[in-house]
Amino acid sequence: MTGAPPLIVDIKANCLDDGPGIRSVVFFKGCPLSCVWCHNPESIAPRAELSFDPDVCVGSGECVDRCPEGALQIGRPASLDRDRCTACFDCVDACPAGALERVGRPLDVAEIARLLLRDKPFYDHSGGGVTFSGGEATGSMHALGELARTLVEAGVHTLLQTCGAFSRERFERDVYPWLTTIHYDLKAADAAHHRDVCGADNRTILDNFAWVMDRASRGGAEVLPRVPLVPGITDADANLDALAHVLVVNGAPKVQLMAYNPLWGGKALKVGRTPKYTGGWMAPDELRRCADRFERRGLQVVA
Repeated sequence: MTGAPPLIVDIKANCLDDGPGIRSVVFFKGCPLSCVWCHNPESIAPRAELSFDPDVCVGSGECVDRCPEGALQIGRPASLDRDRCTACFDCVDACPAGALERVGRPLDVAEIARLLLRDKPFYDHSGGGVTFSGGEATGSMHALGELARTLVEAGVHTLLQTCGAFSRERFERDVYPWLTTIHYDLKAADAAHHRDVCGADNRTILDNFAWVMDRASRGGAEVLPRVPLVPGITDADANLDALAHVLVVNGAPKVQLMAYNPLWGGKALKVGRTPKYTGGWMAPDELRRCADRFERRGLQVVA
């Protein structure tokens, strides 16, 4: 494989909510979007970051002695000056409580594949496989393609969870031939609204969605469109109706609605991000209202 190895946040085994069967999920670091409700904010930046959890800190001070920049100050808990931190991660090994962690490690494709293929008996028995998530896995296009190819050649089902903001030419060449299924997220239909809440225009996303749906209609990778329901942002009737129209005109028979989970805020704080959105759980009647907007267009809403 050519190029630098991808940055991986985590590889989670025995997952049941990220595709069929028992799966392993590979979380790539880096995303071209910056959605204000992002459930994996530690995966947005395309570089390794220092995570600090003050609730775990025991105030031993050992990290302070190891920091060459003086970015850590003694206390219970200690304090971290991120402006001075150079992400050398010397403090991580010194922390006796695990309050300091490195987020994002370079792993070459061969090593990732080796870790994943240890669980192949579970994939085979359950009809599962490997899911590529993030962040945005297509940000490491060549590595993703090499990994997917290795897994497919070993008889493993591959699934990509994507925001759709990728180069189609590279995707078609390097990744698409090795995908069994694509979970494709659609958040906001209006370009200006999408830019406001996701940090980027949605033209490429919508164009790529039309392309993957066309390929699916001709025997390509199966596509499951997914819509995150974020109270006050994506759940307005006008947005849901517009997204339903996108699905219908592109021949999508079904959609998965993903209810907002407000428990992500602590992860953002650990990597120095201030949450820009603090919504709560959606009531059952609100979830039903959202589902109705798609069902009235003939779309099947799946769990």
